Amino acid sequence: MTASFPASHLRLKRAYEPPESSDGVRILVDRLWPRGVSKEKASLDEWEKDIAPSTELRKWFGHDPERWAEFQRRYRAELREHDDILKRIRALAKSHTVTLVYSAHDEEHNDAVVLKDVLLGRNT
Repeated sequence: MTASFPASHLRLKRAYEPPESSDGVRILVDRLWPRGVSKEKASLDEWEKDIAPSTELRKWFGHDPERWAEFQRRYRAELREHDDILKRIRALAKSHTVTLVYSAHDEEHNDAVVLKDVLLGRNT
């Protein structure tokens, strides 16, 4: 499935970076609230806990880059159970910029990266 919205409408941003008006709709995509970030500072529009990796998968992965390929496979399988949320985010991205907010330190190996690829219809 290819995205039905411009790829530029979907962005990633760490929860510890200051919000900007260009972020559009800000959605926290982690199961846990970012440590040390107040609700005001986070400036979120939504918190989609259910779309985050399961607690078991998150703990297994532990942000270990050597487990990245397997984490992606497992997380994509979990995301298939949340098609309703994926459809809603895609619908938002048709007319708004949507920023997926995450708290991981590793900007290349985290759930938001996988989620963005899934939303864009990428299989890699």
